Amino acid sequence: MKNFKVSTKLTLFTLFSPLVTFASVEEKINSVFEPLVKILSDLFFWKPFSFLGFEMPMIVLWLIMGSVFFTFYLGFVNLRKARHAIHLIRGDYDNPNKKGEVSHFQALVTALSGTVGLGNIAGVAVAIVLGGPGATFWMILAGFFGMSSKFVGCTLGVKYREINENGEVSGGPMYYLWRGLEKQGKGALGKVLAVLFAILCVGGSFGGGNMFQSNQSYAQLSNVFPVFQGYGAWYGVIVAILVGLVIIGGIKSIAKVTDKIVPVMVGVYVIACLMIVGVNISEIGHAFSLILDGAFTGEGIKGGIIGVLVVGVQRASFSNEAGVGSATIAHAAVKTDEPITEGVVAMLGPFIDTIVICTMTALVLIFSGFAEHTQGLTGAELTSAAFSSVFPWFRYVLLIAIILFAFSTMISWSYYGIKAFTFLFKRFIGERNAEILYKLLFLVFVVIGSSSSLGAVMDFSDMMILGMALPNVLGLYFLVKEVKIDSLDYFKRVDSGAIKKYK
Repeated sequence: MKNFKVSTKLTLFTLFSPLVTFASVEEKINSVFEPLVKILSDLFFWKPFSFLGFEMPMIVLWLIMGSVFFTFYLGFVNLRKARHAIHLIRGDYDNPNKKGEVSHFQALVTALSGTVGLGNIAGVAVAIVLGGPGATFWMILAGFFGMSSKFVGCTLGVKYREINENGEVSGGPMYYLWRGLEKQGKGALGKVLAVLFAILCVGGSFGGGNMFQSNQSYAQLSNVFPVFQGYGAWYGVIVAILVGLVIIGGIKSIAKVTDKIVPVMVGVYVIACLMIVGVNISEIGHAFSLILDGAFTGEGIKGGIIGVLVVGVQRASFSNEAGVGSATIAHAAVKTDEPITEGVVAMLGPFIDTIVICTMTALVLIFSGFAEHTQGLTGAELTSAAFSSVFPWFRYVLLIAIILFAFSTMISWSYYGIKAFTFLFKRFIGERNAEILYKLLFLVFVVIGSSSSLGAVMDFSDMMILGMALPNVLGLYFLVKEVKIDSLDYFKRVDSGAIKKYK
């Protein structure tokens, strides 16, 4: 027994001793990420028209073209059907007997918890540091057009989802790219796009949905309480345990947490922003003047107006993921037999995430003066400094908000990653084994993220998440016609009264 105790202690020490000195090997972690980032950057951020002086990465241009096309092709559905989205969110058309796992509201907040987060707090600050106040205008515009991309993707996510014998739903781009294109006689292309998307989704879940969140939430914690500096790995271990406790229960467990956390944290954050806007209401005209002037002059950034546009769209895409396809995985779990309903609900995501919350953050940065004088800060630290300059005590409230934002984003992205990972590997190791393996890997990356530099994490996150748009948007071009047909049929039945309210 004594030898067993000694052996156990040695085993535990062997397992956990690397965490004690994790900070000392941070450079080794970054040395692994940075070469990978360089290779992927050359691929995803290729600038095909640079010889004409048009310095826009292909992936950003790809997202813009897709969202603008879908908006015009569907007759500005993002404007026309906003009222119907409110009725659906309120549950007016909910039928509890329909197949699925969560309500319209729960699907929306689960998707929002994956997008409303540090992209709104740290990401906006990064955009303004790089592009000035003008980047805000392009973020708002990208959010507006992105609503249409969400409509198309989330409609297809429900239409082509799979429901197993236990009532568990699997949906998202992996399924509509494969099944949808197969129905059109493009099965080989569909399989390639589905597999490519799933691989990038797994990478995105480890990057933007995980490492970026733990990295920035720890940065804020150590900024407010310097005593925690140097303990990033231990912070990651604690967060990993909490995330693990939630994700064990799947989408229903995640939805139960997010439908309570998301409304509260969004409400607290928006109210705080409105307080600062209220204090500076006389400067509101000047603030929007800075945003508009900066959007079309591009002062202070290499590349001028195109540079500001690229920064704004890139950060908006990272924030709301419109066109990326990740949120369709959460929306696919909704209880409905009318796919169009979830497409309509999903449009509210980019509106809340980018047009409302990102704009609020930008106004706080402008009013506080930090949009023009960053004092060497970036990310969440810059946003925190901006809030604290008006309400010194608010940095503690923002710290709690940032940690909750990060936590909710991680649990939602774990679900996206699980569905993509099981899509890739369930045929080889079984669905349950694939889920367990993925969850273990995801929790390891929480620890890695809290101990890596912002630059490496941010770049890796951007490339994985934005890269998902390549196969997804291409597939949406092929499938958008059937979404339009289904949409016309659905709203015809709503207008005629064939589809009735339950409340």
